[in-house]
Amino acid sequence: MMGKLQNLEPKLFYHSIQLESRIPQGHPLRKIKQLVDFSFIRSRVEHLYGKNGNISVDPAIILKLIFLLFYENVKSERALMEHLPLRLDWLWFCGYDLDDQTPDHSVISKARRRWGSDVFAEFFAAILRQCIDAGLVDGQTIHIDSSMINANASKDTIKPQLKLLGQMLYSQLDEQTQSEKDLNNLNELDDNKDGENDEQGDGFKRCCV
Repeated sequence: MMGKLQNLEPKLFYHSIQLESRIPQGHPLRKIKQLVDFSFIRSRVEHLYGKNGNISVDPAIILKLIFLLFYENVKSERALMEHLPLRLDWLWFCGYDLDDQTPDHSVISKARRRWGSDVFAEFFAAILRQCIDAGLVDGQTIHIDSSMINANASKDTIKPQLKLLGQMLYSQLDEQTQSEKDLNNLNELDDNKDGENDEQGDGFKRCCV
């Protein structure tokens, strides 16, 4: 007998769903989560954060998000954070649950600037070195746009280039962030002009009545 989907109304609560059970055992992010340590960053950047005020997003999560952006070849921080709630594997990898509030894309750029280009590149290189040592990535995987490491390069040859790739990624993300700001400012300027034109048009109508 042919089945038909039931319960089309959205549920308010889900009691039996665990992200852990939804991620296949052979998923690459499982190996990365198991073998790569992202927590080292906390002690390295602790002095850059104040003792009072709002609590920041965990730096280890920021580093995981940056890794996902690179590993999944996502075009921008904004695109990454727009897709994060839609990807169960990304949520699980970062330690979020289905009903957790995910951060805005600006959180990543603010963290990058807080750390600085050299420190960011150092952390990025440290993560990739762990991936290389664990056999999780190779020269075919490690690339930024057209800058790719030789797929046949040895570990010793690849590692010195990782910090340079980190610096390139930092610059690329900064340029994208600035471009988005410029576009937003341009859109706001256009909206303001449209509003002024509407007001002038209304004034003209009143004068003619």
